[in-house]
This record gives sequence, structure tokens and C-alpha cells, in this order.
Amino acid sequence: MFLRKAPGPRTATLPDGSILTLADLPSPQTRWVASRKAAVVDAVQYGLLSREEALRRYGLTGEEFDAWMQAFRRHGRNALKITQLQKFRQPEVE
Repeated sequence: MFLRKAPGPRTATLPDGSILTLADLPSPQTRWVASRKAAVVDAVQYGLLSREEALRRYGLTGEEFDAWMQAFRRHGRNALKITQLQKFRQPEVE
């Protein structure tokens, strides 16, 4: 088995104790589901990928990725589901 040398870390330990590796990230031609979005958000939050690298690798806009990060931070993985957009992205009433 050969390991390709890659700049930066190869693994990140998440708060629940699980380990996220570059191999766990979705392929760039993937269909986006909540678990794959969450994996990319976790990779950026815990230093496995830089934000710019994630945007370039997956062809995302900064605005789209920031919306994922904000929804994930506020409401967790369920907020990344397309069927939950209306529920979790309503303007906050103060």
C-alpha cells in the first residue's frame, strides 16, 4: 500500500472522538446530501481542508459554503437537508 504525500494534515479528530480522513471526504462529482455536506464542513472546521481548497475542490461559491457552515453550527446536520430548508432558514424573529 502506498500513501501519497499530501501537504497538511491527513486526519482530524472530531469532538465525538471519531477520526475524519481525506479518504472520508466525498468525491468532487458527488450528489450533495446532508452527510456529505457535514463531512466537508467538519473537514474545514477541524483543519483537514482549508476553506479555499474546499471551494476549489467542490466547485462551491463562498456564499453557498458559508450558508452550510452557519446552518450546521446553528441547527446541526438536519439543517443541511434540502427538505429542511424552509424550516431552518426562516428569518429570526426578535
